[in-house]
Amino acid sequence: MPRSIRLEYPGAFYHVMARGNRRERIFADDLDRRFFLQALGEACERTGWRVHAWVLMSNHYHCLIETPEPNLVAGMQWLQNTYTRRFNTRHRAWGRLFGDRYKAVVTEGRRGEYYCTLLDYIHLNPVRAGLIHLERGGSVRDYPWSSVAGGYALPTRQRPVWLVCEEGLGAYDLSDDAAGRRRFVAHLDERARTEAVRKCGVPWGIRGQSTNLDSRDWLD
Repeated sequence: MPRSIRLEYPGAFYHVMARGNRRERIFADDLDRRFFLQALGEACERTGWRVHAWVLMSNHYHCLIETPEPNLVAGMQWLQNTYTRRFNTRHRAWGRLFGDRYKAVVTEGRRGEYYCTLLDYIHLNPVRAGLIHLERGGSVRDYPWSSVAGGYALPTRQRPVWLVCEEGLGAYDLSDDAAGRRRFVAHLDERARTEAVRKCGVPWGIRGQSTNLDSRDWLD
């Protein structure tokens, strides 16, 4: 059966997800994660992408990407091929690193109600995977490999230029200052404390259903 054609247009927003081949790890350690973020930044320079959120897990990643130009396919091809080559060179490995075709779900953009829902979903992935323990005094900010610790909780000068946190904060009616950043993290921590771990941040419309978003494949 032929693959469906990717929908591309200027100003599109995509929830992008990619998983390791045979569901294996795509990051062996933190240096691999740094290499991936470096490649993502390079992809943004090449394409003009604007990243609104990201999280790196062990065998997959999630990104919310805005494409000012209709170039998702070319950019994703460069990003995943580049990271695969660097991963294989470092680990003296061979072959494909990523599994099935990456998923790219077109979203409403920052004007739609789903924008904040998706930011929460991405940032609360480590909570669903059991990697953050708020009952022990932890915080969503403690997970170092998401755009919370890597951007939203940081002053502007310490963020990657391709991460547009000010727009994400604005969607919650928060200012891009120390108080607004604290309130954003507190909002995520409150959801983590009050919702069931495996369903934390999962949109109500897909809770209790068997979906690609709500499966163990996208948690570990």
